[in-house]
Amino acid sequence: METVALVAPITALEFLQDKFLLTGEGPVLSVYSLQPHPKARASLSVLLHHRIHGIRPRSPETLSQKEHVKSSATELNFYDVLVFGGKAVRLVRLHVDSQDVEHLHLEILGALLELQDWALDARWLSGGEQSLLCVAVAHNGALLLDVHTGSTLVECFCLEGCLLYSALLLVHESWVDTVLVGGTVFNQLVIWKPGGCHEMKDSGFKAPVERHLLGHSGVIFSISYLRENGYLASASDDRSVRIWDVGALGGPGGKCGVLDPTCLRVLYGHQARVFSVCLSPGRVFSAGEDGACLVWNLAGSGNVVRTLKGHRAGGVRALAISVGAADKKWVATGGADGGLRLWRVEDGEQATTEKLTDLKLPDHGLPKVVCIAGGGNENTSGSQFVTCTDRGIVCQYSDGKWETLWQGSPEFGSYCVMDTVTADVKDSASTFSLCAVGNLSGSLKVFPTSQPQSGVCLSAGLGKIHSVIWQKERNDVYLLASGNEGLVYRWKIEIGVKVTCSLTLKLTPLPPFLLPRCSKRWITAAVRLHACSERAIWVCGDRRGSLLLYDEDLLRNRKLGEDEQAGELSGEIEAEESQELHELQPLSCLVGVHGKQGVTSVCEYRGLLYSTGKDGCVRISRVNQTSPMDPKGSRGSEVSNEDEGRFQLEVLRVQRACKGMEWLERVLFLQSEVPVKEEEEDSESEGEQSLLEARFVIAGFHANHFVVWDPLRQERLMAVPCGGGHRSWSIWPAHTRIWPGYGALVFIKQGAILTSQPPEEMLGWEGKEERSEGWSLREGIHGRGIWCVCRLGRIEFGKGDTNKAEREKRHWEIVVTGGEDTSLAVLAVDPDSGMVKLLSVITDHISGVRTLAAIKRPEGGSEKSLSALLLSAGGRAQIQCYRLLITWPRKRPAPSCQVIQVGGHRLDTEWEKRRNRHKTVKMDPETRYLSMEIVEENSGCVLLVLSCSDGAVRLFAVCEGKNQIDLLWETFHHQRCVLSVATCSLEDEKGNRCKLLFSAATDGKIAVWHLTEAHFLSIDNSSGAPTPPIPCLDIPAHQSGINSLVVWVEKRGRQEGGCLVTVASGGDDGQLTVSMIRVQYPEDWKTSGNRGSLQISNADMFPQTKVWSPNQIRVHLHSQSHVPLAHAAPLTALKLLSPGCLVSTSSDQRVCLWRVSGTSITHRGALCSHVADTADLAVWEEEEGKCEEKPDPVWENSDGKCFETSGDQTGNDAGGKTGSKSSCESCKKGQRVGWVLACGQGFQLLKIETTVMEAEVCEEKLSS
Repeated sequence: METVALVAPITALEFLQDKFLLTGEGPVLSVYSLQPHPKARASLSVLLHHRIHGIRPRSPETLSQKEHVKSSATELNFYDVLVFGGKAVRLVRLHVDSQDVEHLHLEILGALLELQDWALDARWLSGGEQSLLCVAVAHNGALLLDVHTGSTLVECFCLEGCLLYSALLLVHESWVDTVLVGGTVFNQLVIWKPGGCHEMKDSGFKAPVERHLLGHSGVIFSISYLRENGYLASASDDRSVRIWDVGALGGPGGKCGVLDPTCLRVLYGHQARVFSVCLSPGRVFSAGEDGACLVWNLAGSGNVVRTLKGHRAGGVRALAISVGAADKKWVATGGADGGLRLWRVEDGEQATTEKLTDLKLPDHGLPKVVCIAGGGNENTSGSQFVTCTDRGIVCQYSDGKWETLWQGSPEFGSYCVMDTVTADVKDSASTFSLCAVGNLSGSLKVFPTSQPQSGVCLSAGLGKIHSVIWQKERNDVYLLASGNEGLVYRWKIEIGVKVTCSLTLKLTPLPPFLLPRCSKRWITAAVRLHACSERAIWVCGDRRGSLLLYDEDLLRNRKLGEDEQAGELSGEIEAEESQELHELQPLSCLVGVHGKQGVTSVCEYRGLLYSTGKDGCVRISRVNQTSPMDPKGSRGSEVSNEDEGRFQLEVLRVQRACKGMEWLERVLFLQSEVPVKEEEEDSESEGEQSLLEARFVIAGFHANHFVVWDPLRQERLMAVPCGGGHRSWSIWPAHTRIWPGYGALVFIKQGAILTSQPPEEMLGWEGKEERSEGWSLREGIHGRGIWCVCRLGRIEFGKGDTNKAEREKRHWEIVVTGGEDTSLAVLAVDPDSGMVKLLSVITDHISGVRTLAAIKRPEGGSEKSLSALLLSAGGRAQIQCYRLLITWPRKRPAPSCQVIQVGGHRLDTEWEKRRNRHKTVKMDPETRYLSMEIVEENSGCVLLVLSCSDGAVRLFAVCEGKNQIDLLWETFHHQRCVLSVATCSLEDEKGNRCKLLFSAATDGKIAVWHLTEAHFLSIDNSSGAPTPPIPCLDIPAHQSGINSLVVWVEKRGRQEGGCLVTVASGGDDGQLTVSMIRVQYPEDWKTSGNRGSLQISNADMFPQTKVWSPNQIRVHLHSQSHVPLAHAAPLTALKLLSPGCLVSTSSDQRVCLWRVSGTSITHRGALCSHVADTADLAVWEEEEGKCEEKPDPVWENSDGKCFETSGDQTGNDAGGKTGSKSSCESCKKGQRVGWVLACGQGFQLLKIETTVMEAEVCEEKLSS
């Protein structure tokens, strides 16, 4: 067994000469090159089952003359690195080719040094010819080791014997100069000299404490020392960082600092425990459990200069600061989510408090509306703003000064709406900014900002203009004005240039949109669809929260005569021509999807619609074209039946922002790795499957801040204290709705126009990525524990679909994980490189996700696409259902995922819908779903059974076509928490089938249920819910709770007239139990010549087959066997790799392989997992190529050493003839490869190489 991929908390970080970054993840040491761009280069497992907690590169000063080796032929340099963690220390060499810096190689030097205590710190001694190493251990001691021989030369302990949570060694040339600073469990720092006495090696002398530093009220997790000014920093469990003036420590003679150290500063800023602290000249860096890295100003007032946040819940576990550059420093943070982030921090950087800039509008009145000139187009400078005051004056800010563009009539003073856009000049490469201003009386003024005198006046009805919206679609510009009578007036506008260089506006009136009748009858957003370029399709969002779809071509098809032509307007227009245009009715309407507060924005990106509202949700939708005979309409849509083939809106999924962020304004998209033009080519060639969701961020208001939120990384990218919503604002840059990683906000507050950045600084933001987001070297997955995992399938890239030869053999394993952080993560794992890609994050659960199930349905038979119905359940009795569409586009290096929400169910809402609910006991709001199993699947309906913490077993029906989940029945047989469920389907050659359900609870008993068609009644049955079944057998299996069940069918029992069903279970008592259950056939089958070769059915169920009735089936316990101490802790997961081959795991971090043959349970091997608190497993088998002759399965540890596993060898004939024959046959058939994915605090993918011969031998043992 070997580790293929690993995602675990980053526990160690270290910079190497500002060229490389070394990371420790579990036992794996990885190297990232920093130049020219940060990138992973090499990795190697070095510490076996120990977790890396420290990395110490060896400085050139500590090398002896014999060790200064350099090959002049290849010009190969090397760096020696010391890696320690747990009770192990190892020396690793990093080889760097000077001619090719990208070529790195890690090499292990010597054997692993096993210690008797936990290593907290390790340092090289710089003097002498020997390679000596000083190690601080957890029981307040220090060791002097010879790296090459591995022997302990000196061992010394402190007189005050206690446990240390952290330690810092200050070394010089010899052991005598060593000083140790330890953070004890008694919340204090102790300073002592392990090399203070030369006689301690033989006499066992214990060194006294030289200094005590008191003040913390919690244990100390990290210590840092700055030699330049004699400062010592400590990070504690009490959420504080303390700075101590201790003077000179270490050095020649082993100085212990001043006699009375004082505490200079106590820094409070973290919201949780502080795990790491680093000192640098003038700065203090601290990182904690709150996921933030704070940069403190040490020389000044001690305030927070900058906050670096990029990790999810679980906190920052490792922190490193570079020491090379004087002006800029690298800062690296590693999180509990497995993420790795990198930033650049300037030494002279000021505090993070936002300095808002007042643009000082002249005395033209109070500003009402502010916009960036040109709507934030890419050709428009971010320092140009346009505002309209309460006096009807439109002013523009440019080059640091204001100028008046246009003076409106008094009707524009009390009320106005305004918007700007950049339009291209016809037959020219020039662009100009257009501004539109509307008032209370229906008047609309449109003019270029560069030549306001060329403007025109329009009329949008007789009443108030509620909104003015510009829409630019390629080279065309449209203006929409929502009037007072539910009409949306529209014009198409073109800019022309006269001979005199003056501008002219050419306006073409378009048919107005008619909004449905309601109290708030005006639009707030609109977009013209690019994906339907052959049709003029518009989608509008209105004030009542609805999405409306309009099709202009329907009106064109119904026009009464050919003489209907749109009037063209230049400098003077005739308003009465617009009255001749017919009104457009909405073709499809999603009523109130964004709540009562209205829609704030609608945009289209790569064929999908993204809408936001003040309900805190982003809705991703698409436009479907249905045929006249298609009875299925869009969800929640109102469709008329007048024309053939209508366009309808369909909501695919809903993405919520962070907690408390309800007022969402717009969606900004992240720049893709593939150019937009190439993706458009892919969309044309791949059809509907190319409509995949893009990566986006959400802009909106959170309390009194304007926030840009990344829903995938779950982090803030920008925050401006603007005072909250209900104000006019604009963000720069916002051209093409792309978020480049930086931005500035201009807004109105208390009668002033403010910007979050000075306008002159917006023009030179070249390296803003270093300030805001930095680099994400590795994406985090789950900040807390992963509780469940489910494999969806394998996706490959077709050989004929790409020109890149290296991608021809690549494939990805698609898995879904759910955890304590209430989110679902869709991941793509590359088994060849170990790369893990985060495809999507789903955050619909309100509590932790406990269990997952999936039904894979192939889409078009393509290996590069995958479709699956995903079901998730967890806390607060919540079930969610999704349709996942995963494809691998030609131009992308990794797959893409589209999530479609099918439905959801919660027991509390189910109880509220019940009749006479006052007569029943309300369900427990803390009910949790702990296990889920799919019972049956047929056309359009899926039946699933769930185990519940309130003692119930519940059966649900999921109807994807109706987008609903219904509860069919529930039973409280166990009367205590039900931990796991499993199902078994028996079927004979005549099609007769039997469905068995197994449920296990905290009392250690397994209940067997016989399910019939009466229990699978349709949810449309009006007679009431079906009657729950009654268990036909109770099996005592464990002394305490049963966490996992596995069921499979033995091909036996032809003479007895029945079959044997094997039930394997693992419980809290650490025991593995295998129970054999005999299922007796019906009486009328015993006389039949064919009594049935019964087998487990993994295919779709067939409702038309005959089902055995309950009174014909007899179930009883045949035999039972146990392995009392299968694991040293509660057995948390048990899975079936192949018939008779089990994989188990526990919180003891062992993954065990078992072979079950009848009543015999044989242990086949074990491997120590690098994942703590292992909670679930996913296992599968695949056939890869041809196999080689191998003996019993060989398991490989992380050190590269192989050892044979113990097992039953009785299956072979004397002399091994049977095994040799089977081996030859297996070489022809190919090699079977098993995969095990263990999840907990991270996840680990393991590969087990087995042959078809092993499966055949196992089957022979089962049938014997």
